[in-house]
Amino acid sequence: MMPAVVFEDEWLLIVDKPAGLLVIPTPKQEIHTLTNILNQELKKENRSYRAHPCHRIDRDTSGLIIYAKGKSTQKKMMDKFKNREIKKTYIAFVRGTLPKDHGEIRNAIEGRSALTRYKVIERRKGFSVVEVAPLTGRKNQIRLHFKLIGSPILGETRFAFRRDFKIKAKRLCLHAKTLEFMHPITGQKVRVALGLPDKLKEFIKHN
Repeated sequence: MMPAVVFEDEWLLIVDKPAGLLVIPTPKQEIHTLTNILNQELKKENRSYRAHPCHRIDRDTSGLIIYAKGKSTQKKMMDKFKNREIKKTYIAFVRGTLPKDHGEIRNAIEGRSALTRYKVIERRKGFSVVEVAPLTGRKNQIRLHFKLIGSPILGETRFAFRRDFKIKAKRLCLHAKTLEFMHPITGQKVRVALGLPDKLKEFIKHN
């Protein structure tokens, strides 16, 4: 089934990745990845190009992924990520009550500097809904940073023990919500936003 396309033009595709799906294979060479599924569907539609991922988000995270329709555009977009020219925001449900309505987390990750900004959108019983902007692109940055300040993301199983959570979530409550950048070909500003997936809406409704 074709992933939901949120934005498309002559050079780029931006799609909505479901939680639980890899963007590209790990060294284990999984076949069932977002990139493989997308390219199989494009082939069925007789499209003349392949989609090349310009970045990744974790298997357990849902939300926006940018694909390029060609290697040269892919390189331009990857350079933008490298140069921090892509503004990304996420929604996360984190355990407990954060002490401030907004703040920064600056803990280094694997010896490299890392910076995450956050803003509390809503305080719920036992958890907080936060908008998160990673200003650096370290692996698992958001998940590690909230774990390090004592407020791991609900549904976390990799960096926290599920049994330690009073509130149980069936999936990682982290969603890539918005992307904003200058188009590498046209120079026009692109801003794409995505609402919460149904499972996270249901979680909010019942908690």
